Amino acid sequence: MRNRFIAVILVCAVASPTSFADQCQGPQIGTWTLLSYTEKDPMTGEISSPYGLFPTGVSSYAPDCHMYEMIVSEHRKAPASVVPTNAEKITLFEGLIAFSGRYTVDGGRFNYQVDVSWNQSWTGSTQTRQFRIEGNNLYVELPPTRNRDGKLTTPMLIWTRKL
Repeated sequence: MRNRFIAVILVCAVASPTSFADQCQGPQIGTWTLLSYTEKDPMTGEISSPYGLFPTGVSSYAPDCHMYEMIVSEHRKAPASVVPTNAEKITLFEGLIAFSGRYTVDGGRFNYQVDVSWNQSWTGSTQTRQFRIEGNNLYVELPPTRNRDGKLTTPMLIWTRKL
């Protein structure tokens, strides 16, 4: 009986989507708080802050290779009542970035397999980010991409380790 029990445990461990082989390690493990979100125009070099100078955000990288990220605009206004109006919904949506999924680290690059996202076109996609960690700060840069206004920009984020 004991041998069957051990065999079942081993089969479950090997078949589990978070088996021992799926453990992530490295200095990214932990929870990060957003310090800055800017977008750089790759043609002019102009830098803008589409979510305000001090947006709020949290990101977390777990040892089981899952991550999440959520960012909201600075001065985000609550709706007038529990059920937002259509205009309030649009404003709330425009001030939000949120996604989660599995991640891998490839040198100085994160590769995210997005399983849920604020932007359904990201769901099921692979999102790639360049990153570096210096002290307690995580610097992340996206490849040039179209922002919500359709303008080509390079988003840059600075996170600090939440202690």
